[in-house]
Amino acid sequence: MRGKKGRSFMTRPVKTAVIPAGGLGTRFLPATKAVPKEMLPVVDRPLIQYAVEEARAAGIETVVFVTSRGKAAMEDHFDLAAELDGALAAGGKEDLRAAASEMVPAAGALVHVRQQAPLGLGHAVWCARHVVGDAPFAVLLPDDLVLSGQPCLGQLLDVHREHGGNVVAVMDVPREETGRYGVLDVVEDDGRLASVRGLVEKPAPADAPSTLAIVGRYVLDPSVLRALDAHETGAGGEIQLTDAMARTVGAVPFHGLRFEGRRFDCGDRMGFLEANIACALARPELAPAAREILARFA
Repeated sequence: MRGKKGRSFMTRPVKTAVIPAGGLGTRFLPATKAVPKEMLPVVDRPLIQYAVEEARAAGIETVVFVTSRGKAAMEDHFDLAAELDGALAAGGKEDLRAAASEMVPAAGALVHVRQQAPLGLGHAVWCARHVVGDAPFAVLLPDDLVLSGQPCLGQLLDVHREHGGNVVAVMDVPREETGRYGVLDVVEDDGRLASVRGLVEKPAPADAPSTLAIVGRYVLDPSVLRALDAHETGAGGEIQLTDAMARTVGAVPFHGLRFEGRRFDCGDRMGFLEANIACALARPELAPAAREILARFA
């Protein structure tokens, strides 16, 4: 595979995913006063579990949680619970026993690192550098839940195997909403895959180079981590992942993928509610009852 100006790039398999999960979840207070936002349930499993399951379905072998104080519940959730397992076995509740144990990763497949200060998404990703090493890696933001046939991350990995470099999930947004996202400056776009020549973090609508916005799925070249070593601050005085990615443009291929599926912003209360409804309707055993409930409020 060749990049710009005929330069050759080797695509290495992506085996590690970083899941930043250190936020305080203030938009969900008081529910998140004692419970991590990532542990709030979407139907019957916590939000963080959807991200981990997506990573595993895409072939990821090691997941790195970047956390902060008060997040121990996430670590416990992905561990074996002998007392619970024994109680379910004694009660003959094998279906629930399987549900509680099947989502536990293999020993050593889940790593926790601590982000001591909230210095931005770029800083959170940089905190995982020693686990990631000098290899391409994925980033999943658990606030973004994506319902799709093929896992969203798996779609990005397909593009990465062909093109290498950086691949980000994108969607078209109204111009007035560009200030909420990292936005691509596009040189070519076939309606599915866009070739990137620059990025801008949270631009004002008048300054946005396009309306193609990055959502919370990334496959990144390790050069992004080297760019983050500078700890340069950007929008909001934080270390921005978008800025570090922008510094790799031209050195490695960079593409934005309009993924198949529907994304829900679970960092927003109404987006979280919508995700619960959509996930219930997507499950055959729950959909009929969910439709009956919704009909009562029509």
